[in-house]
Amino acid sequence: MNDINQNPEQIARDKTSLDIFWLKDKSLADLDNLPEPDELAEEIIENLEAGLQSFREVLLSLDKRD
Repeated sequence: MNDINQNPEQIARDKTSLDIFWLKDKSLADLDNLPEPDELAEEIIENLEAGLQSFREVLLSLDKRD
């Protein structure tokens, strides 16, 4: 894990890169065909709620083990 306080020499030595090109969603590369903002917001909400539900299930399974 990279320390946020690394100096430039450490970053160069560790070959740290902040390039996040791999995070780009290739389906959104065509700016003329982006979903409407409300559609994007709904999808984000659905993903967050699904993630929260997964965490709740993990918590329940941990509680049952105790």
